[in-house]
Amino acid sequence: MNPLERLGQLGVIPVVKIDQASQGPNLAKALLKGGLPCAEITFRTNAAEEAIRLISESQPEMIVGARAVLTVAQVQNAVEAGARFIVSPGFDPKVVDWCLKQNVAVVPGVATSTEAFMALDKGLNILKFFPAETLGGIPMLEAISTALIGIKFIPTGVYQTQIWQAT
Repeated sequence: MNPLERLGQLGVIPVVKIDQASQGPNLAKALLKGGLPCAEITFRTNAAEEAIRLISESQPEMIVGARAVLTVAQVQNAVEAGARFIVSPGFDPKVVDWCLKQNVAVVPGVATSTEAFMALDKGLNILKFFPAETLGGIPMLEAISTALIGIKFIPTGVYQTQIWQAT
């Protein structure tokens, strides 16, 4: 099963900033025990890559992703460490293209319908809506989703991260 499909079934994706990579395996054990076999490890610390590696090696059932990746080099490092999906704060065609070419699940960030159309053009239909609260939150998603049929959003930025789709 595609990691993004499984995340959609779970409905909640813990976002984790780790300052010490050695904390990763214990965090993963706690999440698994609590029924959440997934985590997005933010690339905002120097420990992120190694934390992903340690989690992936010690808890292979965890669906570990790399969050806040900004460059293709970061994506490559994250995937080599064991990241099964990539989340970016914006839509960077180079990051998206690399992931698609390598068959790595990617969730680019979008803030406008134009960016969502760019993602659709690449065949992506699960997108990060960021920063959700600043952009109008769920009311904004409801407004733009009438034109963006079939897209699932992961609103982040104050809201807890969860899959959202208009009904």
